[in-house]
Amino acid sequence: MSDDISTLRRILGSARTIAVVGLSAEWHRPSHFAAQYMQAKGYRVIPVNPKYESILGERCVARLEDITEPVDIVDVFRRTEDVGSIADSAVRIKAKCLWQQIGVKNLEADAKVRAAGMDSVMDRCVKIEHARLFGGLHWVGVNTRVLSAKRPLVSPGTTVVA
Repeated sequence: MSDDISTLRRILGSARTIAVVGLSAEWHRPSHFAAQYMQAKGYRVIPVNPKYESILGERCVARLEDITEPVDIVDVFRRTEDVGSIADSAVRIKAKCLWQQIGVKNLEADAKVRAAGMDSVMDRCVKIEHARLFGGLHWVGVNTRVLSAKRPLVSPGTTVVA
């Protein structure tokens, strides 16, 4: 599992496009909150949900194979048992990482994407990890468990005010 700090920082720091499978249009759902945060940080978010026409100002697609641009992270907000077929699709579209959200841990899907040369993250929130590694959580008193004398790398789209 790719859950060490340097690997997570590499994945999030190099990614530009995130396909969010199971993204909800309901503002109070965790998928919506996480995707909105990532979008605000400069990432391109592609909603993958056949129930809606658009979410967060982006046109929805019914499945990963309907995406016509390169995808860096496939962020999964679905049940653990649904992840196997999503992993197959992620491999087919040549995504760089399969990211299973908190509470989602499909070991077979993890092995499948790793065998295809992809990164795999399980049981972690992309929003929480981004805030922890690129700054943000410390402002509300959360211990990020990252101790460094170096300033955090700035995530894509973030404006630095000196």
